[in-house]
Amino acid sequence: MLGCWQLRRNEQAVEVGARQKRLISALALLGARSRHVVAGLLWPDSSEVQAAGNLRASLFRIAHDLPALVRPCDPLQLEPTVIVDLHAVRHLIDEITDAAARPAAHLAVPGDAAEVLRAADLLPGWYEDWVLREQDRLQQQRIEALEALARHHLRHSDLGPAIGAARAATAIDPLRESAQLILVRGHLAEDNHASALRAYREFRRSLGSELGVEPSPRFAELLGNDLHASDRSASDLMPLPR
Repeated sequence: MLGCWQLRRNEQAVEVGARQKRLISALALLGARSRHVVAGLLWPDSSEVQAAGNLRASLFRIAHDLPALVRPCDPLQLEPTVIVDLHAVRHLIDEITDAAARPAAHLAVPGDAAEVLRAADLLPGWYEDWVLREQDRLQQQRIEALEALARHHLRHSDLGPAIGAARAATAIDPLRESAQLILVRGHLAEDNHASALRAYREFRRSLGSELGVEPSPRFAELLGNDLHASDRSASDLMPLPR
């Protein structure tokens, strides 16, 4: 469900109809739900009788073509043996969030955790309301986890991973100031002042272009003399009026 929709059985991709795909996705996203709730969610513009009929037809196709995938009792749910990539990402987010609440705790996450979270776009190209809500929720959780991961690495002076996590957060939402601040802090901790200034100026340019506002004064507080010296150098390079 992350990056693209795909169902694999014994390492082989399986073709799935559109209705069945939506039903499987709803159960993977939301967990066990009653038949009535699932029918109303997937066919909101149909009558109750039509929605129930659509659901029964979809369940029949799944039971025939994809046995051992959906448990057909009420509430409906995926079989416990089904592995969903989204669940692994949610578990990773929970691990980072729990550790962030205990600053002294050791954070044991995979080395590619930042890249996993950056790339975890949920069902891109799906625009139904129930999917959009989950996309927004997961995106917020991914960014918050990446910021927590970056702050954790900064506290432990793991500057490369800290900058990597902050960059991943800014890649998801380039206008998120909290992530940009962490990125600037990481560059400054490495004594890469030019990189810190570059990150700030790119953010300032994007913020002005998209929203017509300036970054908060916290950037000036962080960059201090570097920012003032850079501004003076820029003004010195401006041509004099004739």
